[in-house]
Amino acid sequence: MQGITELPALGMDADSIVDDFRRYFSHTLGRDKMCLAAYHVYTSLSLSLRDRLVERWKNTQYAYEEARCKRTYYLSLEFLMGRALGNAMLNLDVNGPTKDALRKLGLVLEEIADQEHDAGLGNGGLGRLAACFLDSCATLQLPVMGYGIRYEYGMFRQKIDNGNQLEEPDHWLRDGNPWEIERPEFMVRVGFGGHSEFHTRADGTLRARWVNSQDVMAVPYDVPIPGYRNGTVNTLRLWKAAATDEFDLGEFNAGSYTESVAAKNAAEHITMVLYPNDASENGKELRLRQQYFLASASLQDVLRGWVLAHGHDFSGFAARNCFQLNDTHPTCAVPELMRLLMDKHDLGWDAAWEITRNTVAYTNHTLLPEALERWPVSMFGRLLPRLLDIVCEINARFLAEVALRWPGDTDRLRRMSIIEEGNEPQIRMAYLAVVASASVNGVAELHSQLLRQHLFHDFHELWPEKFNNKTNGVTPRRWLAWSNPALNALITRTIGEGWITDLPRLKELAVHADDAAFRAEWRAVKQANKARLAEMVRRDCGIEFDPAALFDVQVKRIHEYKRQLLNVLHVIHLYDRIKRNDTADWTPRCVLIGGKAAPGYMIAKRIIKLIASVAKVINDDPATDGMLKLAFLPDYRVSAMEVICPATDLSEQISTAGKEASGTGNMKFMMNGALTIGTLDGANIEIREEVGADNFFLFGLTAEEVDAARGRYDPAAIVAADEDLRRVIQLLESGHFNLFEPGIFDSIIQSIYSAGDPWLTAADFRGYVDAQREVARVYRDTERWTRMSILNTAASGKFSSDRTILDYNRDIWHLPQVAAWPVE
Repeated sequence: MQGITELPALGMDADSIVDDFRRYFSHTLGRDKMCLAAYHVYTSLSLSLRDRLVERWKNTQYAYEEARCKRTYYLSLEFLMGRALGNAMLNLDVNGPTKDALRKLGLVLEEIADQEHDAGLGNGGLGRLAACFLDSCATLQLPVMGYGIRYEYGMFRQKIDNGNQLEEPDHWLRDGNPWEIERPEFMVRVGFGGHSEFHTRADGTLRARWVNSQDVMAVPYDVPIPGYRNGTVNTLRLWKAAATDEFDLGEFNAGSYTESVAAKNAAEHITMVLYPNDASENGKELRLRQQYFLASASLQDVLRGWVLAHGHDFSGFAARNCFQLNDTHPTCAVPELMRLLMDKHDLGWDAAWEITRNTVAYTNHTLLPEALERWPVSMFGRLLPRLLDIVCEINARFLAEVALRWPGDTDRLRRMSIIEEGNEPQIRMAYLAVVASASVNGVAELHSQLLRQHLFHDFHELWPEKFNNKTNGVTPRRWLAWSNPALNALITRTIGEGWITDLPRLKELAVHADDAAFRAEWRAVKQANKARLAEMVRRDCGIEFDPAALFDVQVKRIHEYKRQLLNVLHVIHLYDRIKRNDTADWTPRCVLIGGKAAPGYMIAKRIIKLIASVAKVINDDPATDGMLKLAFLPDYRVSAMEVICPATDLSEQISTAGKEASGTGNMKFMMNGALTIGTLDGANIEIREEVGADNFFLFGLTAEEVDAARGRYDPAAIVAADEDLRRVIQLLESGHFNLFEPGIFDSIIQSIYSAGDPWLTAADFRGYVDAQREVARVYRDTERWTRMSILNTAASGKFSSDRTILDYNRDIWHLPQVAAWPVE
């Protein structure tokens, strides 16, 4: 077999890429010179580059196997990968040769790259963080493998019709995915339903088995994750659900065609859609199926590899494996690992629990109670009966430990129980993750502090050593080196190229902030990027942005706590000032808002409608010409952010303090020289610490003040006392932005006036408006703004995902760095 697998290394020069491109286009895809369909051209190029990744991919695995090293498995229900072509070119160091090859073929890279569908297998920051982490693990040459779901339909495509969000299916796989490789030889079986059976062995030990389950097959598809120019290519394994049999031949022959494929269709539904609408019982059940499907398939895969190498001796398993849970979604991994170790590999409870609690680590990403996974015991038991047995046993043993520590404290037992009692008992998956994990981390200093003080306070009192912080980061490869090539070139020419894998080196830019010639070059890069974004806004929104204006940007998931509403209230205030002729020392401003609202989140969808309605009035009013524009960008996605991020002047990070776990958009904008206006929330605090208070526009209540406001918040009094806010509310109440749709914004107005508004929109309005006035004043001082922009980039080194991953590895994973075998 050795002679079969040994091939000469593929060339990395333009001519070699041309030869492979032609072979794929002509022979693999069967196209000729009469067919110049852009997608076939893209596929041929992608396959040519994938071949070069595969060489390094195999050699990376050989190196890991030879080292017999510890490995980490990153379990995430979301991986927001975006497009792969540019990332592959950058990390393989074939940008120049690829462009040369395409020129020889009479092709243009930009036109080809636009044919790639975004791999939108995530909702927002959580999934994009997972993608950044995989990039950093490969760049740092850490043996980390990602596990996720290969959703047939990713995050929905968003259309805006008369200001209303419409959701369309995102069939990102409709043309195939040239970057993946199907691995049917590693299929595993995943069961649902049925019941548990218990029996006592001759030696007196109790054993269980899960019987009469309805099974589906989990088929793995592997995606290469290249490190930056180091030969390492790690793996993201995505699972697709398939039926155990293609169809029931007996039913088919009897003429029952629908029934004959019912099992196949039911199985494939599991991985059909990212985030099924869980407003219904069926939607909730499908979501739980997805979570268990991911956990079971991934764990079976890891244990299969272990048994292949070590037999059924699990004594060294915990020392060689770690499972990192990306939020509560993969928490089914806890009882599933126990089940597999006990029921399939014959370990006793104590041995299985010792392995589980030393291999599982949990990252929490939210303080919002509604975002923490909770499953009705009845549903959980119906779908996963054997896992419910195990969860109940974990809880009983855990509560015994709590009772031993705090005798007679029944209220504490009730608070800490994994199973919340009530009319419909619920399994609190976050509590299960905390109980079973060796490590529990938040994702920003404030977030981790609030976890210890509030959400997991009781658990922190019991196990303070478990809790730690790992401030998030983003990969500088995609978010600066690739998405902002002109700034990449300027920085590299100024301080050398080492910053791409050692981001703290950007601090060397700080001394150049006082160089007028360097500031002029910096501004020229920003202006070119703004012109590119203005073209995208014109194409996608029909609105003309002036690149000379302040580009004020808020792009992220639409949610009340992120306060897009506060942003649009400020825009209405600016419009009101223009109409009152209060425009002395005016700063022209173009405001861009983008993001998707969950399909069932009605108030978020109404906020989108408000933004669009305000935009129409403002943009159609001649009085605002040259002074103010507002646009809502439809279908915000990774590839759009690659254009938006380099062009942004002002980054809006205005969530209610204590609500945003971290944020990562704030880091991408800072890295690209945007200035931040924000509250003391999430990673904003650390961004401000790094860049200095003089280079950050701060406003708003602190997390402590937000807590203190509960029970005595009086927004009506705030509105009455603030003339600017009163005028904004009057414009809303008068229907000025919805003259032909009366009453449609009443719910938004009521939320602002509500004493129970958890987002405290009215409370922070005054501080926000004052901070925005300071933004406008500083922007008019071009040299000062440019200097602040340079200093923001220079201070962004902490927010590389490389630093985050090194922190995870130092404190939790303890993995060696393993160099890939060279390609020869």
